[in-house]
Amino acid sequence: MENNEPQSRLSRREVIKWFIAAGAATQITPFLSFGQNAAPNASGYGTDPKATGIYKPGDFWPLTLTTTQRATVTALADIILPADNLGPAASALRVPDFIDEWVSAPYPKQKKDRETILGGLKWIDQESRNRFNKAFAALVANQQTAICDDLCIQNHKDAKLKKAASFFRSFTSLCTGAYYGTPEGWKAIGYVGNLPTATFDGPPQEVLDKLGIEQTVN
Repeated sequence: MENNEPQSRLSRREVIKWFIAAGAATQITPFLSFGQNAAPNASGYGTDPKATGIYKPGDFWPLTLTTTQRATVTALADIILPADNLGPAASALRVPDFIDEWVSAPYPKQKKDRETILGGLKWIDQESRNRFNKAFAALVANQQTAICDDLCIQNHKDAKLKKAASFFRSFTSLCTGAYYGTPEGWKAIGYVGNLPTATFDGPPQEVLDKLGIEQTVN
């Protein structure tokens, strides 16, 4: 299990950039609005005059996750996005930090997700104790996977499982949005971004042929 010693906090600018990148990666609209006269712990739409610097938890909005919830988030994120030949585990890219910031932010989308995520974390820990007499973060990998596999089943008839499956989809979406909003995540999917080129040769001929169009720019 991950060492729960606190890491240095992300910079304010980094948090906001991550929100936007994650929103773009998952087609989630972050619903953020920034200007010049923010107050810490703003309610609803806020503004943010100090995007640089590193802040202690609670300086702008109080962070939400308890030690137990954070351990659950870390274990669950690493089941969804484990370390492999394509890239590091979710926790290595600080995805749990992103989840904590996301569910703590005072904006409409994040407030809605907060209820879903916190309720789901409570359910998954209780389900772990019911099945294996341990918290989710303390389970071995195949036990964690067994619970997650059940949440991947479509069309649950049981109302509690259906709600838990909905949480799992939302949580997975947030994790992947955060993960693939990082340079390491870009590498995992082969995204190189905007790179300068000495020449522009246009689309490959096979693409032009498939579309039935002709290259007219030299």
